[in-house]
Amino acid sequence: MTHWKGKPDSYWREHLTPEEYRVCRQAGTEAPFSGEYNDFKGIGTYYCRCCELELFRSQEKFESGCGWPSFSGLLDSKNVVLIPDSSHGMNRTEVRCSLCNAHLGHVFDDGPKPTRKRYCINSVCLKFRPDSTPNKPK
Repeated sequence: MTHWKGKPDSYWREHLTPEEYRVCRQAGTEAPFSGEYNDFKGIGTYYCRCCELELFRSQEKFESGCGWPSFSGLLDSKNVVLIPDSSHGMNRTEVRCSLCNAHLGHVFDDGPKPTRKRYCINSVCLKFRPDSTPNKPK
């Protein structure tokens, strides 16, 4: 298994675009309403852009109006690390990939029931793969 957290900065600079590097490795944020997955409606799984760890299922995605893809739950809570973040004069919780430590976004407690969670995630931090099983007519 690749030890993603031990990859040197030079590896990430070589394998990511400048925007991916800025957001994923330097905890930046993409401009609101600009991301590939903000209005995306595909059925499948969202993975970490850097290491391809599974993060979210499309069934958990919802329209929050915040300008970034929003999810009400995680595929597996072990796949992310939640870190208190008081930067920029705000009290938030940062979401990072547990495998490669990529910054993904933040989680807030204003999402839909039953979780009340809104994982506000930068599109540039995600890769999407559609479900391989086609929908069968009922």
